[in-house]
Amino acid sequence: MAIAVEMPKMSDTMEEGVLVAWLAEEGASVSAGDVIAQVETDKATMDLEVYDDGVLLKRVVGEGDSVPIGALIAVLGKEGESPDDILSKYSGDGASGSSSDAEVQPAAPATQETEPAPAGTEGKAGTADAVDTPAPSVQPVGGDGASQEAAPSASGAEAGRVKASPLARRMAEEAGLDLGQIQGSGPDGRGVKRDVEGAMEAGAPAQAPAAAPAPVPSPSQKAPQPAASPVEAGGQDVRITQMRKTIAKRLAQSKFTAPHFYLTVDVDMRAAIAFRSDINALTEKQGLAKVSYNDLITKACAAALRRHPMVNASYLEDENVIRKHDAAHVAIAVAMDEGLITPVIRDADRKGLAQIAAETRELAGRARDGKLDPSEYAGSTFTTSNLGMFGIAEFTAIINPPNACILAIGAIRDVPVVDGDAVVPGKQMTLTLSCDHRVVDGATGAQFLGDVQAMLETPSLMLV
Repeated sequence: MAIAVEMPKMSDTMEEGVLVAWLAEEGASVSAGDVIAQVETDKATMDLEVYDDGVLLKRVVGEGDSVPIGALIAVLGKEGESPDDILSKYSGDGASGSSSDAEVQPAAPATQETEPAPAGTEGKAGTADAVDTPAPSVQPVGGDGASQEAAPSASGAEAGRVKASPLARRMAEEAGLDLGQIQGSGPDGRGVKRDVEGAMEAGAPAQAPAAAPAPVPSPSQKAPQPAASPVEAGGQDVRITQMRKTIAKRLAQSKFTAPHFYLTVDVDMRAAIAFRSDINALTEKQGLAKVSYNDLITKACAAALRRHPMVNASYLEDENVIRKHDAAHVAIAVAMDEGLITPVIRDADRKGLAQIAAETRELAGRARDGKLDPSEYAGSTFTTSNLGMFGIAEFTAIINPPNACILAIGAIRDVPVVDGDAVVPGKQMTLTLSCDHRVVDGATGAQFLGDVQAMLETPSLMLV
């Protein structure tokens, strides 16, 4: 009995995945737990496993294709078995799925499903986020639901509609090619990426849109002037990754849904600098990870969160409640080429500085390599974003839903400070707290930020 392998939902924010690479050839025998492909999600590139033993009868989508959740990506079965029954069930408009004579198996991600929670900065840096949204309705791989008129041909046109993958349609549209004139090599003549690339090399016929008749101005009207081209000549288009697509969508939701307000404080870092130097002298002797200023801030924030439960809370609009969290899970924004991701230090208030330092370095390294498990960037209750290492004095950050606050960390600067009757050299850092006014009031945010400031200016308070 043939088994349909569908695109799985690898995280709560995933809506579609890009099949990056096939790791199993058609006709190859696979066993339950084998990785057959790699898929780029909105957070990382992840492995796809299969649940059952069998033979990979058909690879339905090509490398580079964007596939919605629940769409067919492959067919498993016994050696010599035909995949046609499964393919025919997914080739119709809106057809998806299972029947009494064919099993449907979503591909298994190699990691568990959890809710990711990345972070955002406004202005100088963009980041990812983690608003919960429902998964889109499943669309068949055979089409994107749009109707295109084309003459029937061997390319797979059926009832005036050309079958093609979403990526192939987009590539053809950008290249000005007529999909109806391109021979499709996918199931049932469906056009895929390689077909459009071949047509581009061969110079396929371009689309010929019907030109609307130009309006004739009346004697009292001036003739319309030709519109300026909206796009300058030259430039380069870059494909939007799943991560960047999520950043664009969810940070816009956060910015325009949560009423942001901002609180800023300057911190005297002279005591923190001396404290860090003493701590690192001890950790070096014990072979432990060095403690960074970011680690000190993580610890200070976590300790302050336990004292201010409304800052360590989430606004759950669907349930019409504010949820105060029992644990302080601090997410730390990590820069990547595709955007930012926020690995989480869990129970940070209960951990020592050396343990926070070690976990932060390990998670940040695997985040940059795209190797994080979804459970490691999910479930934060508070987020920090640090641009101090880039020389940024201060900035504001977009709240990382469903958190109520995010802390923006600036650089430590040399400034003159008044010490008694004298002006002496000082070390100052600016912290800016972005607050969701639905959860946190100004006084509450100010008290939290004051506690963080006090612990950094008197580091021994972190131990109390």
